[in-house]
Amino acid sequence: MANPVSVIELDGGAWWRVVLGGSKGNILDTRLTTALTDVFRDAARASQLKALVIEGDGAHFSFGASVQEHLPDQVAGMLDRFHRMLFALLDCHVAAFAAVRGRCLGGGLELAMLCDRVFASRDAILGQPEIVLGVFAPAASVALAHRVGHARAIDLCLTGRMVGASEALALGLVDELADDDPAEAALGWARTHLSARSAASLRLAVQAVRAHLVAALRTELPAIERLYLDELMQTSDAVEGLHAFLEKREPRWRHA
Repeated sequence: MANPVSVIELDGGAWWRVVLGGSKGNILDTRLTTALTDVFRDAARASQLKALVIEGDGAHFSFGASVQEHLPDQVAGMLDRFHRMLFALLDCHVAAFAAVRGRCLGGGLELAMLCDRVFASRDAILGQPEIVLGVFAPAASVALAHRVGHARAIDLCLTGRMVGASEALALGLVDELADDDPAEAALGWARTHLSARSAASLRLAVQAVRAHLVAALRTELPAIERLYLDELMQTSDAVEGLHAFLEKREPRWRHA
């Protein structure tokens, strides 16, 4: 079976285009998450690498993490693998740029928002719709406020609403809109601003700039995971919401 992540090295290895694949909506399931973790760990050892450009294969960035893997018998392992992947990105200390086309939802947005800059096509749609399924997004519960502020994070996490590219730019979810390919826009930005820089110095600068966010995630995420596993997943509504999505029907909330 083909690897769900492809890596294209450009300009002598200065830039890597990391392309998510493996499914129609580039679902961040076990296979894709594990492959991404390996790519980010490889990036940590690539001394010439200055930036990663992360994009989805096809029309979309990612529909998010696997809903099937959110079910009670799989959710603990899923959260552990997903968060290890996010920390592998942050801990590789390489500048990362998300290139968003189409939908960037749930876990896909969690991955994109941890990148240092987000470039989006004008048809992009972004959101944290987990609450619609009766659950919430652990990493976004910490990281989203760092990117857009507390009030905007509350809005997106509690309503589950999706926003278009222009609103995402105004909110701070997106840093730049691209008329054509956002991955080419990200590469253009990197070549313009980073080509003359030392790869070693860039890594240390990235580590310094990310320090506050990484510290917050390491401090707060374990307690949020426990809240998710020990309390949220013990409610009937969380399980009902996930099953309703998989069965393509409206959830029947018991509010318990």
